[in-house]
Order: sequence, then structure tokens, then C-alpha cells
Amino acid sequence: MSRLKELRKIVDKKLRAVEDEKKRNGAFVHLYGVSLAAVMIAEKRGMNSELAGMAAMLHDLHAYLSGSYDDHAHKGAELARTILNKAELTNDEETDIICSMIWHHDDKLTVDSPMDEVLKDADVVHHIFHDLSKPVKDKERPRFEALIREFGLQTDPDAH
Repeated sequence: MSRLKELRKIVDKKLRAVEDEKKRNGAFVHLYGVSLAAVMIAEKRGMNSELAGMAAMLHDLHAYLSGSYDDHAHKGAELARTILNKAELTNDEETDIICSMIWHHDDKLTVDSPMDEVLKDADVVHHIFHDLSKPVKDKERPRFEALIREFGLQTDPDAH
């Protein structure tokens, strides 16, 4: 996964420019956490785990750099395309897959391509398991319950 490692270096450099330490640390935790979850989910589903991890490293980068979640999925996909094209880490087809994953990742109640679903699921995994004291959001509950079944977890979704 050398391309994922190279992309992490690029993302790390961009995140280090975030002045607010709490936001910067939260960005590192979330992007790396979702990336790990995306790799795991993609591996289980027999999909391209490297592209999944790369999409996850980029999925909220625009929001962290701009400080705004306004249309962050679509703007994030555009930023990802710019970064990937400049870094020459992916071919056009791979870039399109990654950007599609990012573009759709906030549509948790919609089912899109299997790769898009990997990022959505990884994002939900991190949102819920990173802070077990928070309740599961309504828009994430069906996806979380499906993930519990898929991974054979013995957890009560209502306990979160």
C-alpha cells in the first residue's frame, strides 16, 4: 500500500496547516480512523482496500481545511481530484472511483456503488465506535445495524 502511505504524507502536510490544535488533532484521528475502517471493510468484501483507504484519507479533508461542512462531500471530491492529479498516485479510473466515494459519502440513507458503500460504512464505524457515549444518528442507524450483522458483533445499537 505504498500509494496510501504517499497520500498520507500529503494529507499530513495539509492537516499540519490547520491552526486550531483541537480541530487538527480531530482531523488526524477521524481521517486515519476512517481509513483503517475502510481498508478493513474493503478487505472483508473482497474490494480494493488501497483505494478505499485513500478515499477515506481524503473524504473530509476539504471540511477540515476550510472549516466548513457546507456541501463538504462534493467540494471534497473536487479537492481529492486535484490532489490525486497533482500527486499522480492514481490513474483516471481510480481517481474517478475515489472521487465518487467521497462525493456520495454523506448520503448515508442512499445505496450507491459497492465502493461508495465502503466509505459510507467506514465513516459510520468511526462516528459510532470512536465515541460510544454518543447516540447513533438516525441517518446512520440502518447502516450501523447492517454492519453489526455483517461483522457478527454482539452489541446493542440502542446502547450507543
